[in-house]
Amino acid sequence: MSLGRRLPLRWSMLRAAVSNRNFTTTGQLGDGREAAAADYVARHARPGDAADALAKLDEYSYRKSFLVSIGDEKGGLLDAAVHRAEPRLAVELGTYCGYGALRIALAAPSAAVVSVELSPANAEVARHIWEHAGVAGRISCVVGTIGDGGPTLDRLQNDYGCVPGAVDLLFIDHDKNAYLTDLHSILDRGWLHPGSIVVADNVGIPGAPKYRAYMREQQGRRWRTEEHRTHVEYQTLLPDLVLESQYLGPGG
Repeated sequence: MSLGRRLPLRWSMLRAAVSNRNFTTTGQLGDGREAAAADYVARHARPGDAADALAKLDEYSYRKSFLVSIGDEKGGLLDAAVHRAEPRLAVELGTYCGYGALRIALAAPSAAVVSVELSPANAEVARHIWEHAGVAGRISCVVGTIGDGGPTLDRLQNDYGCVPGAVDLLFIDHDKNAYLTDLHSILDRGWLHPGSIVVADNVGIPGAPKYRAYMREQQGRRWRTEEHRTHVEYQTLLPDLVLESQYLGPGG
């Protein structure tokens, strides 16, 4: 089966949907598929080959168990945004198995990537994959959440270079209900600069309606947003939206 041929709904995806309540509290789908994905990469991907590690994660998602990463179709949109941003520093909200950060690192070989993840177990999975792929020196995972009242934001600022004007790319792919509040927390810190690009996955499914409404209301003022119509990762039946927004500055 060609990995470029996306599939209709599969049982592993339906199990993921049923397990969504577990996922929102633990960051994992509850059947061990995340750790199994890291094992699959370690067994099948060439050591030190980040592109092959990424390909093996796609292969795992098609042939073994569906992963809630951005995936190959929408990943191409992320790659294009990274190329436009030319980041020196990229921040990701929602590490999961490390797929998004790995794509960013591949698309921007000179960038430092900092990924924020609620689940310590997911952080361990991602670090194993990055180490095998040879990019662990450029990607950091911070266990925490932007909405914890300040400690994670402080750590990012004090230890990872997220100072005013320093973040060139922000990739949002975590709790959909936190998209807008976490973006505002980052804006309040002043980390973005005019020209910074923010990419938000799954704005269609599961959906981030408040985030989408905000970007529409701010179009041409603080943001210039393009809505990319695409599909939920690794299948062809469910439509999704990826929003790519260029920051214009506090007053537009």
